[in-house]
Amino acid sequence: MKKTILITGATSGIGKATAKSFAEDRFRLVLCGRREALLEALKQELSAKTEIATLNFDVRDRDEVFRAIASLEPEFSKIDVLVNNAGNAHGLDPIQNGSLEDWDAMLDINVKGLLYVSKAVLPGMVERRSGHIINIGSLAGKEVYPRGNVYCASKHAVDAITQGMRIDLNELGIRVGAVNPGLVETEFSNVRFKGDDQRAKAVYQGYAPLKAEDIADIIYFVVTRPYHVNIADLLVLPTAQASSSIVKKES
Repeated sequence: MKKTILITGATSGIGKATAKSFAEDRFRLVLCGRREALLEALKQELSAKTEIATLNFDVRDRDEVFRAIASLEPEFSKIDVLVNNAGNAHGLDPIQNGSLEDWDAMLDINVKGLLYVSKAVLPGMVERRSGHIINIGSLAGKEVYPRGNVYCASKHAVDAITQGMRIDLNELGIRVGAVNPGLVETEFSNVRFKGDDQRAKAVYQGYAPLKAEDIADIIYFVVTRPYHVNIADLLVLPTAQASSSIVKKES
């Protein structure tokens, strides 16, 4: 019997690519996101391959999160795998010039949103004493780079939460792990630079960045390992990237 997989941030980037990857193998999908039209379009695209449910909510809204997940029809309500993918970076300013609104957005989405969704999904996993949680972290959760301050802090929090989850849920047989990408060409930089396409495009020029599909392939691999195998913490970088600040670019 195929598993049911809930993916947050499913309307673009890594989340969308992950949904497509699992749909190819007919896993049942619960796709979550803020942009209802994009959710519906993705459902239409993938529904010929597998069963799809969509949930339109913002992970920052605690009540919305719990209401949406509680509304799932019985055939979708047994979540076997949670992919906590929703996350954003906002701004790239030194700490003294940082925007309070940007700080709130990153901490609310990347940290509190992950916690809210996990809290809503975990009771079923605990009751069944089985399940798998994959948190999408970042290289920024392993090291800090100039002007990364609060974004890096939010991803360091994801790293710590993942480790804490794995310890607390161990006795219940629930697998917990993280996939931590380096530079991936998605909407990430467009969001960080608030729609400045030229500045966002420059981030990925001069080298071959990771693609969303690369990370989706890895998530698929992690999920499909035998039960006794848990990929606890995986860091993946493009070949050109050695660290957050060292990237080999063509001149």
